[in-house]
Amino acid sequence: MRILLVCDSIDTTLGGGTAERTFQLARALQDLGHTAMLLSTTVGLTAERRAELAEFECLLLSNLGRRFYLPLASPTRISDWIARADVVQVTGHWSWLAGLVGWLAQRHDIPYFYCPAGSLPVAGRSRLLKKLYNAVIGYQLVRNAERCMVVTDAERKDYPPYGIPSDAPLLIPNGVHERDQEEDRSPPRWEPGSAESPLIAFLGRLAPIKGPDLLLEAFAQVKQDYPTARLVVAGSDFGERATLEAMAQQLGIARNVEFPGHLQPDSKYSLLRAADFLVIPSRKEAMSIVALEAGLAGTPVLLTDQCGFDEVERIAGGRVVPVEAPAIAEGMRQMLSQRDLLPAQGQRLKQLVLQDYTWREVAQRCLRAYSGISVTSA
Repeated sequence: MRILLVCDSIDTTLGGGTAERTFQLARALQDLGHTAMLLSTTVGLTAERRAELAEFECLLLSNLGRRFYLPLASPTRISDWIARADVVQVTGHWSWLAGLVGWLAQRHDIPYFYCPAGSLPVAGRSRLLKKLYNAVIGYQLVRNAERCMVVTDAERKDYPPYGIPSDAPLLIPNGVHERDQEEDRSPPRWEPGSAESPLIAFLGRLAPIKGPDLLLEAFAQVKQDYPTARLVVAGSDFGERATLEAMAQQLGIARNVEFPGHLQPDSKYSLLRAADFLVIPSRKEAMSIVALEAGLAGTPVLLTDQCGFDEVERIAGGRVVPVEAPAIAEGMRQMLSQRDLLPAQGQRLKQLVLQDYTWREVAQRCLRAYSGISVTSA
């Protein structure tokens, strides 16, 4: 089967979880013997990711503008690319490219599957533009899909405003590749956390929705009890780094906080292995991939109840707390006060991830859907 996967950006430096989901799903589909084609833009494309794309058939488009994704390509060129596929997988909403692909796929009578990856609500910036987008493109993109998907059950509530019953979408979660951690043989970059000097990690975009400001506020409270604790805040800068660095100075924690920027996979897993635990303070998240990566590294996580992965607490692989700095601080204190329990928590999370959340399993679910075989939403 030839599957065309579509998203606005294929590099995680700017595309975040949507880019990573698309890329990793493509890898898994090819591992299973299918042909994965990629349609995206060159926005934020690094040399490392470009090299990784060599194994795929790719149409990577230049982009017009800085704030919005406006690919430079004729509809005819994109139409010819779609015609080569048996099925199309669109990931992400608020996308001119996604809307065009959905329309062209219908013209070619090629089924397309749609996964918003948590982006359906009309929230954040540019609300008027988003309402206009939905009126012209978005509603039809969702309703005309062969089948819609959710990354977590919590995402189901976003569909009824688009005319799709909440129980209709397929549950297709995020995942990890076990080999990514196994292939990492880089020398340690960070000293492992210890009772004398605990190490807490954050991995994600430096953007308000990811809550790094909440983490700094919480860490300042925790530092009063653990003055030698260290915090690594790693991720691409979405215009917030200078503000966060100034905030760390004002809170008196600058010497304990490091901002290393975006980490490549080797450095990312080096940090996860060294950390006592990972904190995901997101205000909104469609199942954090980095939580799964932490599990793969055997590292427990502390995450908010907006991350779509409450299973972490149910299997005692970490803690789930409200999206508030005091609650995050209290969760951090509790994990640090029971530091001897953290390795076992990390191993339980790892077992869960390897059992239920590998990209191979995710790809097999997708293939059953693409083939028209019934897939349950549980």
